[in-house]
Amino acid sequence: MANKIKMSKRLYEEKLRELQIELVNLQEWVKQEGLRVVVLFEGRDAAGKGGTIKRITETLNPRVCRVVALATPTERETTQWYFQRYVTHLPAAGEIVLFDRSWYNRAGVEHVMGFCTEEQYQDFLRSCPYFELMLIRSGIILIKYWFSVSEEEQIRRFQSRIDDPTRRWKISPMDLESRRRWVDYSIAKDAMFTYTDTKQSPWYVVDADYKRNARINCISHLLSMIPYEVIERPHIELPERDDSKAYMRPPVEEQTFVPDVATALASEELAAASSKAEAKAAAKAAKKAAKAKAAAESEEDSVEELFDED
Repeated sequence: MANKIKMSKRLYEEKLRELQIELVNLQEWVKQEGLRVVVLFEGRDAAGKGGTIKRITETLNPRVCRVVALATPTERETTQWYFQRYVTHLPAAGEIVLFDRSWYNRAGVEHVMGFCTEEQYQDFLRSCPYFELMLIRSGIILIKYWFSVSEEEQIRRFQSRIDDPTRRWKISPMDLESRRRWVDYSIAKDAMFTYTDTKQSPWYVVDADYKRNARINCISHLLSMIPYEVIERPHIELPERDDSKAYMRPPVEEQTFVPDVATALASEELAAASSKAEAKAAAKAAKKAAKAKAAAESEEDSVEELFDED
């Protein structure tokens, strides 16, 4: 693999904007043609799956493109056919479903952590290719991504989450255990690929050590996997307001507004900036005065020396 170069923030934002426009075009095509799209996002903890999903969905209509991130199965769900709780979330015509982790939990966390029996695990590896083939034959477009992150980068991201109060919730006891069982997860991933990386439903690996690169690479590839056309949009003009009905707004004072914390903070910031500017100007004036005084004293000394010589 060639040496990787991390994208600059400017280049990343420009390309992301371009790709997000294309995602909207894809969404409109999926809706018009009644396509059914399923995209799976799998990979190690802290590999960047959630960040990529967020960039895909932030400009799309949530009624067309939705994210499925299932919690731990309930007691009732554990008695069902394993794939059953995922089947209920499959798309109807004109929908895109992004699975933030999927039925592959059984090949990963459930197997490594002992949440399923060896028989259930082996049955999944044998059944999964047939299940996915059934989805594909039904007309569903199935795309599977594996986000690959190095051990060193995973450690850095875990530590970053631990140190950041706003992201500490992302660290769970399961994450800590996955760190300890790095090798076990590697073995499980290799076995999973052996059984489920098929010609009909291949895995696409995203090198995720650089988050910006991973997002751009994944979204670019996703767009390339579904042929679509740009749909002509009708010209839109905002209508004038209908003033035929008499209306008088109730007094604003009668409404209960939330406290304007933002204005208070902005006022404090302006006051601080003004004080800083005044202090800077005063320091500059003092420096100028001191310089002038020093020049005057120097001139007086020169005159005195001249008289002394005479």
